[in-house]
Amino acid sequence: MIAMILAAGRGERMRPLTDHTPKPLLEVGGKPLIVWHIERLVNAGITELVINHAHLGAQIEAALGDGSQFGARIQYSRETSALETAGGIAYALPLLLPAHAGGGGIEGAPFAVINGDIYCDYDFARLHERAALLHANGDAAHLVLVDNPVHHPNGDFCLHNGRIVPLPSPACGGGAGGEGRLTFSGIGLYHPGLFSHIPRGSIAPLAPLLRAQIALGKISGEHHTGLWVDVGTPQRLQELDMQLRKEAHV
Repeated sequence: MIAMILAAGRGERMRPLTDHTPKPLLEVGGKPLIVWHIERLVNAGITELVINHAHLGAQIEAALGDGSQFGARIQYSRETSALETAGGIAYALPLLLPAHAGGGGIEGAPFAVINGDIYCDYDFARLHERAALLHANGDAAHLVLVDNPVHHPNGDFCLHNGRIVPLPSPACGGGAGGEGRLTFSGIGLYHPGLFSHIPRGSIAPLAPLLRAQIALGKISGEHHTGLWVDVGTPQRLQELDMQLRKEAHV
């Protein structure tokens, strides 16, 4: 399996920290955010990685190199300016699917995508089985959802019996297989065909693509109840750093 780590964002809410350092290289617990992802992916047997970048991307390449220091092989998708999530994935498809063919649509195995500006203790080894199920079921995506944080109380999607269902839905009230509205973690599996219609180099958000597939019943999901932090502000970065350093000394 190939995994892509999204690292092209400007990190406006993290300024002035991101004026001179790309957000994924900001450190928590003694190492950059993106290194936590790389190490967990490698430990899960996912060693083929693609990282996109735009803002201060040369720093990311200088810090991570070809990935050999982590036991991985890293390729870079260099964007002149950030293309948003779906646009960035579409731009990187030649690296994610090096043997893909045009014509009747893009074929290939599902790949993982992880936001570079989150911290999460999700077990990436679970993605192997989830990818096989996605392929077998003909789904377009599989999303990892988490409890709604204080700064995002209404969540993003509704999970019911392992499926993401359209909103509004009675299932969002919980009970009988429903877990209510949850927040997208920034960790997902995607079939490459989901991005086949996006012109390479164009700006395209991910949410509209997901909502269209949810309406078709083509997206599965799971609820991760462990540690997850959207490291979106200097305060959250500091709090997470303190938490990880404290846990390291317990």
